[in-house]
Amino acid sequence: MNLNFEELRELIVTLGQTDIAEFTLKNDSFELTVRKGVAEGAGVIQQVAIAPPVMASAMPTVAAPVVPSAPAPVAPSEPTPPPLDRDLLEIKSPMVGTFYRAPAPDEAPFTSVGDRIQLGDTVCIIEAMKLMNELEAEVAGEVVEILVENAEPVEYGQVLMRVKAS
Repeated sequence: MNLNFEELRELIVTLGQTDIAEFTLKNDSFELTVRKGVAEGAGVIQQVAIAPPVMASAMPTVAAPVVPSAPAPVAPSEPTPPPLDRDLLEIKSPMVGTFYRAPAPDEAPFTSVGDRIQLGDTVCIIEAMKLMNELEAEVAGEVVEILVENAEPVEYGQVLMRVKAS
C-alpha cells in the first residue's frame, strides 16, 4: 500500500475529528501511529511516528513524508465567547457530533430557555457515529441561553447552553 502526502494529511485531519485516541496503520514497508490527547479543551496530536522500511528490496522505494511530531493544537471552528455573567455556567459538548434538543422530531425538547434543570437531567442528545448519547446536566439552575440549533453539528468542547446557577 502506498500513501501519498495528501492522503496522509486527510487521514490525520479525519482522525482529529473523531473520538479515536490512537490509530496504527502497518504494512510491509512502514508503520504509522497517531495518538491524540486533550489539553485545555482542544484535541492535540501528540505523536506521529513513521518507521523505516523493514524489508530490503531491489525495487526503489519512495520515502514516506515527514510529519512533525510536536503537538499541534486543533482549534475549534468558532471561538466561544466568554459568559457575560459570572453566575452563568456552561454546558459543553463532550464530543464531536450532531446536537438534538428532543428525543424525536415530533416530541417536545428536553429543555428550553427559562426551564429549571436539576443535576442529572437530560438536556440534549449528541449523535456520534450513529449512536445517540444523552447529555446529562452537571449543574442545576435556570437555562438562560441555548447556543446551538437543532440538528446542527457541534465540536468537542463547544458551549451548548448557559445556565444560571441556583
